[in-house]
Order: sequence, then C-alpha cells, then structure tokens
Amino acid sequence: MDIALEHRDAALVALGRHLKARGYRFTTVTPATHARVNARPDNKTASTLEDIFGWSRPFSPDVLPEDVAGALRDGGAMAMHGNLCRSTVRFSTLERQIFMHSAFPTDTADAVFFGPDTYRFANALRTTFREAGGGQAMTIVDIGCGSGAGGLYLRSLLSGPVHLILGDINPAAVRFARINAVLNGCEARAVQSDIMSDIGESAEMIIANPPYLVDGSARVYRHGGGTLGFDLSLRIVDEALARLAPGGRLLLYTGAPVVAGVDKFREAVEPRLD
Repeated sequence: MDIALEHRDAALVALGRHLKARGYRFTTVTPATHARVNARPDNKTASTLEDIFGWSRPFSPDVLPEDVAGALRDGGAMAMHGNLCRSTVRFSTLERQIFMHSAFPTDTADAVFFGPDTYRFANALRTTFREAGGGQAMTIVDIGCGSGAGGLYLRSLLSGPVHLILGDINPAAVRFARINAVLNGCEARAVQSDIMSDIGESAEMIIANPPYLVDGSARVYRHGGGTLGFDLSLRIVDEALARLAPGGRLLLYTGAPVVAGVDKFREAVEPRLD
C-alpha cells in the first residue's frame, strides 16, 4: 500500500487488524434494533470485543487485551463514559472485509454510517457487476462513499488493475475510507468532493448509495434533498452520466418515493437517461 497515514490513523488500522486476528465478526443492525438490544438489563456494559466495537457499549479497561487497548488509545478513539471507557468507532464485517465507522448512536453531523443498507448495496454490487472487469484496467468512483464499503467491496469482486476513487463531501468519511482501504489491503484514493466536482477522471464504473430520507436534523448523511428526498440522487445521475467513459456503467442504489402509485424518482430520472 502506498497510502501514507498519520500516527492516529495507523493506530486505528492496527486496531482493526488486531480484531481480525482474533476472529472478530459483527453484522450491524438498524439503529432502532441496536437501541432495543442495548437497553436490555444484561447489556449495560461490555464483556466481549463485539460488545465494545460492534454494540458500542461502555467497558472496563481490563476487558480489553493490551494490544487492542493500546491501539484504541493511540488512535484517539477511547472516550470516558462515567467511570467506564467507550470506543468512539465501530467495526462491522462484510464477508472477508472489515470496516471502521462511527460508534452508535450516529447522531453527530459528520457521522460515518454503516448499516443494513450497506449490506443491501453490497448485494446489488455483487449481482450487477458479477461478470464485469474481465481483467481489464478500469477506474471506479464511489460517490458519497462514507466508510468506503461500497467501492472497497466492489474492488474485491474484480480482477485486473483498478484505479479506485472514494469520494465524499464529509472530511470524516474521507478519513475513514482511507483507513478502511489500508485495513483491507486495497489501493484507493480518498478525496473530499461534492459529487464529482473534485474528481478529475472519467470512469468505467460509478457507484453511489446516497441518502434518500427527508430529515430535518443536522445529520448530512441522512437528508437526500428536496421535498421527496431524491434531489441529491438526481444530481449524482447528471454528474455521473457526464463523466462515464464510453460503455461505462452507473449503479445508483437509493430509495424512491411512490406518490399516488407513481414512482416519482423514476419519473424524474427517465428523461435524463433518454
């Protein structure tokens, strides 16, 4: 890997590797399920690595192996929770890969999200691009990459040389994506960009799993724009179509509001495709 990491970021890569070496596995559930499970009396504090780094439960320092605790401290991701400690990052697994993202609850404006929709996005990528690549060199752009899971997972499915660009408007997401690229042994360029504005290349594949909710909170990763939540998706279509290489493909995985039986997003996007 030729990605240079700052000391704290390198420590978080080491943390992820320590977890992988110990057979750590965690499938992230919805926030509502997460809150419900953590509210059970027996789940107030952590006793396992999955409790700490998956369920985001407070823990006593002596629960962690020293190498794991040291990497967490060196990464600046250990916070106090009363008399206990708490990890400010979470780790989720997807097949053979592992991804760092924001701890639960993801209620800050720059939270980096990973959840059930990420697994659905990965399934869509696997289904759509199963026969893609064929060993040919290509550029892939993951727009609004968040943790980088989409682009990094897609890279794991393809053979041949790939130039992977992970772009996001959120600086925290760019940082997490860069860390996750190194953690999963994948060369990638992580860049802060509003859709394609700071990405100079054209691409054979452009993928995106943008927010599509109408959300009045400050959480930028949730609000999809406009009264129906798909304005951002339309912008992605417009900018991606202009930057696809000949024969290139765009996969936009998002939600679509249906009003009076009409798929409003499809109605808006079809003239652009024509």
